[in-house]
Amino acid sequence: MGAEMKTFWDAIAHVTGRELADIALVALLIYGVLKLIKDTRAIHMVYGLLALGAFYLLATWAQLHTLEFVLRNAMLYIGIAIIVIFQNEIRSALIQFGRYLPRPFGGRGLRRGEYEHLFEEVILAVTTLAAERIGALIVFERTVGLQNFIETGVRLDARVSYDLLVSIFNPRVPLHDGAVIIRGDRLMAASCFLPLTLNPQLSKELGTRHRAAIGITEDTDAVAIVVSEETGIISFVVDGHIYRHLDATRLRHFLRTSLAEPRWSRRERSA
Repeated sequence: MGAEMKTFWDAIAHVTGRELADIALVALLIYGVLKLIKDTRAIHMVYGLLALGAFYLLATWAQLHTLEFVLRNAMLYIGIAIIVIFQNEIRSALIQFGRYLPRPFGGRGLRRGEYEHLFEEVILAVTTLAAERIGALIVFERTVGLQNFIETGVRLDARVSYDLLVSIFNPRVPLHDGAVIIRGDRLMAASCFLPLTLNPQLSKELGTRHRAAIGITEDTDAVAIVVSEETGIISFVVDGHIYRHLDATRLRHFLRTSLAEPRWSRRERSA
């Protein structure tokens, strides 16, 4: 036992800095993957894959040759199965990684005064719609482009204003069904179709608008505002998390935090 411990500590003593960095990067990668799939349907699929691996080891140990043969051949297709099963999670991971890379073709950012004007127009429209219990779904593009979703709706490319938003979500207007997507201070399209979240833990009180808002913020870094048609409750959705029962003050805080303040600080430091 003493010789084995001495061999172990000798091996530890000869670990190079490169090997430590290699181990640390692998640990960070595993941690990132586990954090990404936490509280999603993917975690249950991971349990299933681990169970298959355990069955294979058990079959090998117990010399269950038929079961071992079946599981070994099934393992050959595990790479394809992972891509198919975890395609949404893989896409989300790549998007999250790409958010921190420089964008060579970024669009013109808004200045502080322009953001304040945009927020006030949106907040006034949202509170008006909430008071009249008119459903609405407003999506704000951030670093990840939403062009694919813009093309599913009716292209407008108009400056965001209170009158335009209230008119679009009027139940007697054909464009009211679906989401509007805002890029900068431009309302790019209305009546857009968004992906619905598949999160099974969501409350049954949340309807299609809320699930679409959560779905688009899970797949991209966009943020969304939802007005409930049944209750008039205003909600803000970011990174797949929904914050409900907001008033104008709290909604303004969420908009500034998610859209304006990080960009103001970067721009003002570089000015």
